[in-house]
Amino acid sequence: MGASDLPTSPSLSTTVSHWIAGKPVAGSGARLQDVFNPATGEVSRQVRMASIDDVAAAVAAAQAAFPQWAETPPIRRARVLLKFLELLNRHRDTLAALITSEHGKVFSDAQGEVTRGIEVVEFACGIPQLLKGGYTDQVSTGIDNWTLRQPLGVVAGITPFNFPCMVPCWMFPVALACGNSFVLKPSERDPSASLFLAELLQQAGLPDGVFNVVQGDKVAVDALLEHPDVKALSFVGSTPIAQYLYERGAHFGKRVQALGGAKNHMVVMPDADLDQAVDALVGAAYGSAGERCMAISVAVLVGDVADQIVPRLAERARQLKIKNGMQPDAEMGPVITRQALDRICGYIEDGVKSGAQLVVDGRGLQVPGHEQGFWVGGTLFDHVSPEMRIYREEIFGPVLSCVRVEDFAAAVDLVNAHEFGNGVACYTRDGHVAREFARRIQVGMVGINVPIPVPMAWHGFGGWKKSLFGDMHAYGEEGVRFYTRQKSVMQRWPESTAKGAEFVMPTAK
Repeated sequence: MGASDLPTSPSLSTTVSHWIAGKPVAGSGARLQDVFNPATGEVSRQVRMASIDDVAAAVAAAQAAFPQWAETPPIRRARVLLKFLELLNRHRDTLAALITSEHGKVFSDAQGEVTRGIEVVEFACGIPQLLKGGYTDQVSTGIDNWTLRQPLGVVAGITPFNFPCMVPCWMFPVALACGNSFVLKPSERDPSASLFLAELLQQAGLPDGVFNVVQGDKVAVDALLEHPDVKALSFVGSTPIAQYLYERGAHFGKRVQALGGAKNHMVVMPDADLDQAVDALVGAAYGSAGERCMAISVAVLVGDVADQIVPRLAERARQLKIKNGMQPDAEMGPVITRQALDRICGYIEDGVKSGAQLVVDGRGLQVPGHEQGFWVGGTLFDHVSPEMRIYREEIFGPVLSCVRVEDFAAAVDLVNAHEFGNGVACYTRDGHVAREFARRIQVGMVGINVPIPVPMAWHGFGGWKKSLFGDMHAYGEEGVRFYTRQKSVMQRWPESTAKGAEFVMPTAK
């Protein structure tokens, strides 16, 4: 089915609204913000920005729906998600086209994003098994002890622009499967996918109020942080905001899972298959215009491998097919906004001023027929050093920095010294090097000859150091633990109870 099958869909409206208690809601907020088609630079929609009252209404709807949903047997909750899974598969291309129209990523990449979200829904459908507790018979004389996991209540998700379908799907399917109700605050830059997901959940039979959407900015975020009925908050975005949410969430007594920024390295050893390494670097650095938290933005070239790889990277960067993401042969689309374009170009200028060698300059790119779009070409720096800003900071654009090091030990030390620890890769044919790299590297997600090592849905996603604030990773069994709390029950029946008061600490007898 396509967009024509949903002619009155709020997600296809020119004004993107909230979704509260099972229906689109304009809300009380008077502010509107433009939503652009990045390929044309034109305003395609406007999104309503939530007020504090709008957030309160969404939380109230979620709070009202929570008790009945929490009491729904897990197998019945799983059946709703199974129907949602069917609808996601049926509408995958419609959702992908909606993402491309607001984000700019190429259509095939958007399809892949939806598929990754689908995989988490598939995982969440197994919730009856995942919620099984533990039981110990006769833990002490006449006493049995068991544990169970119960939902938290109203939980919230704050998600970034770069994956408007996949990242929300890291959160709400697991949260809903565990019996929580959910409030989603998506990015205001590409908000329409959130309403599309809300509609599909309703069609799948999810009770009204269990899933809600509030559009907005910091006003909405702070309102969710401060609302006493929101028990937990998940976030994906930049490190400064992740740290802010983690600290403020702790102040208000909330459980917080905040995934922050990244500066992902790919180490290329002299024995690597260089054809594979070049392919990996080009795809991982320039795919989705570098607007991925798992994008490779630093190539760590060991020994003499740099002189062989840099010219090939330059040639490939110049040959990238950069155009409207809906064109079938597009390899890279525009960046999300004019502000993002200006920020990326500012980093390129800073790299030049700091002494890095600009091998390929992506600034000033024009795409015929789309001259007002937010375009920047694949950019390549060589001879980048760790003190440079383009090395230290997350650029979030199609900019690849090459750093030359003498040996494997220097490569490991370089990666481990960085403040971010989200993802990393190593290309080598040497099994010992691969093993040592995986063990010694201080990064949460590691690829060996895999450039973007995003774990599958049942393993969980998360970095180390300033790439993650909180104790638990996203989705997988870590997600189940995040969206539930353990309860321990000890039981003894009167017939087996010893007579008389006991004044000592209970122990196994």
